[in-house]
Amino acid sequence: MTAQVRSVARVIEPQRVSDGAGVKLKRSIATASLDYLDPFLLFDHFGSDNPDDYIAGFPMHPHRGIETVTYMHSGVVEHKDSLGHAGSIAAGDVQWMTAGHGILHEEMPQLRGGHLSGFQLWVNLPARLKLTKPVYQEVSAKSIPEIVRDGGVRIRVIAGKVDGVQGAVREIAADPAYLDVMLPANASFRHAIARGHTAFAYIYEGDGQFGIGPAAAAAGVSAPKLVVFSDGDSVEIQAGKAGVRFLLISGKPLHEPVARYGPFVMNTPEEIQQALMDLRNGTFV
Repeated sequence: MTAQVRSVARVIEPQRVSDGAGVKLKRSIATASLDYLDPFLLFDHFGSDNPDDYIAGFPMHPHRGIETVTYMHSGVVEHKDSLGHAGSIAAGDVQWMTAGHGILHEEMPQLRGGHLSGFQLWVNLPARLKLTKPVYQEVSAKSIPEIVRDGGVRIRVIAGKVDGVQGAVREIAADPAYLDVMLPANASFRHAIARGHTAFAYIYEGDGQFGIGPAAAAAGVSAPKLVVFSDGDSVEIQAGKAGVRFLLISGKPLHEPVARYGPFVMNTPEEIQQALMDLRNGTFV
């Protein structure tokens, strides 16, 4: 079979929402426009120079049945959870948490320099792992490999593999790739993605052409936008005159029923009711 470059299937305009205790966000997945992109349940971009937009943070709250991924671009967030973990994540750090059968955690932005920005992704867990033991991975910026290609192209490999280099986060059920890609003006980028895997790019700085291969439907996109790719074997992107920076995220879809209620994502309404009962009874964690 001839290798096929992925086309652009949809371009999503992020919606401005408020979550947690009043944090202002730009949300691209879990909206009326794009509810679920199997296996990805939610994608948020938070960022502001005004502390009032984020300082109330995300006080202690529960999760079950999912994985949450927080990637910091600037600023500092302090966190703690019911597993006994506590600490802080700053620019370039990643927090990858597998909630499994249940975890309580909080994420509280700090006033250090004013500006804070980053991203949060929710990844669904397969039914067989919904009630697995919670796992927590905190990945420092210095442990995330960065690939530098000709022409000044830079790729931070959070998960997945680029040019034979394995990302910092491993052993995740969705077999994900999570890349932070920086292209200077007019530079191009190509990356192989397994056929059948869901793939999207979130453009957060600059602009570029997404899906530029032969016979692929291309779209000129400027930040902030989320691009959903069709199926294929690779993606091709070319930066505009100002360059472009984007997250490229892909993963293996589950093709399973989804029942969600706030921070709980299970397969049936009955499992959601059980999560609520466990929370009320004190047996959640």
